[in-house]
Amino acid sequence: MFIRVKKSWEIPESLVTSEEVYLNRRRLLQVSGLGVAGLVSGGLIPEAWAKEELKKLEARKNPAFKIEDPQRPLTKESLATSYNNFYEFSLDKDEVQDKVKSWTLGPWKVEISGLAGANKTLDVDGLTSLAGGLEERIYRFRCVEAWSMVVPWTGFPLAELIKKLKPSSKAKFVKFQSFDDRKIGTNMNKLPYYPWPYTEGLTLEEALHPLAFIATGMYGKALPKQNGAPIRLIVPWKYGFKSIKSIVKMEFTETRPVGLWEKLAPKEYGFYANVNPQKAHPRWSQSSERVLDGKLFPTKIPTLLFNGYEKEVAGLYKNLDLNLNY
Repeated sequence: MFIRVKKSWEIPESLVTSEEVYLNRRRLLQVSGLGVAGLVSGGLIPEAWAKEELKKLEARKNPAFKIEDPQRPLTKESLATSYNNFYEFSLDKDEVQDKVKSWTLGPWKVEISGLAGANKTLDVDGLTSLAGGLEERIYRFRCVEAWSMVVPWTGFPLAELIKKLKPSSKAKFVKFQSFDDRKIGTNMNKLPYYPWPYTEGLTLEEALHPLAFIATGMYGKALPKQNGAPIRLIVPWKYGFKSIKSIVKMEFTETRPVGLWEKLAPKEYGFYANVNPQKAHPRWSQSSERVLDGKLFPTKIPTLLFNGYEKEVAGLYKNLDLNLNY
């Protein structure tokens, strides 16, 4: 009988890194819920490579976008990443971070279509490169439910991407769409009356405003799945439901898109959704907000028009009655 003696240098096949992981190590860094230290210590990536990739992912901190307001301090990362609206997974904000754990992002593509210079499909790295690289901006974030936070987002100005995509002169709006997969968003089947997939839109003028931002990270790390990984929109002067998560499609259109919430409840959620303390939601006041600070009784502060960005964006709406709809 032949008995094979295992060599000292041999390792079990189960420990061999798969070809897919090997070829997509950069994406692994960006979409994994593990920290870099965990990936290194777990043997998934070599330390030297990790350091090199981290340098590539480092974003320049843009000093023009910082918050110096004692009433609105930087929100703790642990709070911003554990209190999330993501109805595709759960109606309970505290549950989302656990519900997304089994979600494997895999290679992520964003389809560019409509009245663009050329329709194409790009991955997150391709979009970032096209827009000219990453930077970090600290923005106020105001939910329509009257709670708020302050977050350092990593990403790039939406305007820089749009300029490279060269939309047609007929394009008046930009429509964004999230994923439409019930196997991923396991709560979607429990809400059959919701007009899935999640869709939102901006006027082209709004999308080209310097404050409109595409985020791929937060707190100096890759964007967590519960916060809209791997790529989401941030429009800081509007209520948070406009800042669509996990984008898979971006379309330039001549007609105004209707977002999920506007379609579901048009008397409560309008297209513009600008933060306005004078315009109450039909079911609650918008004059104040609860700061996401972890306290049993959260701190309440007055809400600012346009979420404090009035000087920058008011000109976009000089012909719009802010007290009509949102």
